[in-house]
Amino acid sequence: MQTRIAPAYRETAEGQRAEAILRSCVHCGFCNANCPTYRLFGDELDGPRGRIYLIKQVFEGHEPGRSTQAHLDRCLTCRSCETTCPSGVPYAELLELGRREVDQRVARPAGERLLRRFLRRVLPEPRRLRRLLFVPSLFARWLPRRFRPLVASRPSLTETIRVWPEARHARRMIVIDGCVQAAVRADLNLLAARILDRLGISLVRVPGCCGAVSQHLGAEADALERMRHNLDAWRHLVGDDIEAVLTTSSACSLMLTEYSRLLPGEVLPFPARDIAEVLAGEDLGRLVTGSGPRARVCFHPPCTLQHGLRLDGVVEGLLERLGFRLQAFADPGICCGSAGTYSLFEAATSQRLRTDKLAALTAPDPEIIATANIGCLLHLEAAADRPLVHWLELVAEAVLGDGSTGSPVLGSARECR
Repeated sequence: MQTRIAPAYRETAEGQRAEAILRSCVHCGFCNANCPTYRLFGDELDGPRGRIYLIKQVFEGHEPGRSTQAHLDRCLTCRSCETTCPSGVPYAELLELGRREVDQRVARPAGERLLRRFLRRVLPEPRRLRRLLFVPSLFARWLPRRFRPLVASRPSLTETIRVWPEARHARRMIVIDGCVQAAVRADLNLLAARILDRLGISLVRVPGCCGAVSQHLGAEADALERMRHNLDAWRHLVGDDIEAVLTTSSACSLMLTEYSRLLPGEVLPFPARDIAEVLAGEDLGRLVTGSGPRARVCFHPPCTLQHGLRLDGVVEGLLERLGFRLQAFADPGICCGSAGTYSLFEAATSQRLRTDKLAALTAPDPEIIATANIGCLLHLEAAADRPLVHWLELVAEAVLGDGSTGSPVLGSARECR
């Protein structure tokens, strides 16, 4: 694609990077076919190719307005277009550059700015989020609909207060134990720790947020500060022979892989891995308990897992090895509409995508729907008509064998069988 970058950007790192990405696009349009918002609205400006042109105009000196900002905001950043693109255009990076520049030149409404600031202060902090959700959980019927999934999925006290396995193995990994998941589904990291403990790996908790919430809300300085804080904390553990830093939420795992790009010159002290990558390399078969057919499962692969981390098929393979009957469904590469905080700002679009996704997932009539990201889990769970779980809950049922997963949805699924 030909570009005429404006003089104001020509000598900046951002302008040069934007130009390089823009020139790699050949304007083929293959990306639009798999873009959720283009499929919904049929508007070129709500597809990757149209958004690329809008960003191109900004860096060529055209003055953006609220319309440009709205079209860029409407992108889910699902990266399905990157999976499809024959030229390998790093669209998500270009979108990040474009959004940042537009936000500097186009003022958002005061209410939207306030909500963004509020979410950045609350979502990455489990203690603040728990306190905030305690009172709304008593008055959930009056809570705005888009916030109800957080309250509905808040674990009970007995589910969160359990014994973390003692760090007794030579093999050690660390897990980020912060942000939304720590407040609403604290059991998931605990399940990972118990599974890894059976495999001879100790999982050590470290507090913190990966920085994704702030990054996605355009607060780059706050995101970078969180990232640097994490790196400083992890470097103190270098002498403990840590194999990897991992997360049980694919969005956080993807964010960790972005550290080297967002913090040039910085290096993660340990490899960043998603829990799926870790378990795929271990012999889970020797831990399997029980026999006979397990549940019919539709696994929804989050966009961060399949398009961002490119781990498509890894979780499905693990579940099949454990005896679960995986069922295929239509359009697995299309986003469910969660997309981090997207469901809070673009509620109508998000809910349309969720309706379509649940229709596809339930068409094969599975007993259980599983996913790999806390955002997708909360979003889909709020409207699902059958048990919806994190896939680690299924693994725990198969390999722990002590009935202690504490998952009410797994219990109801077993009753269905």
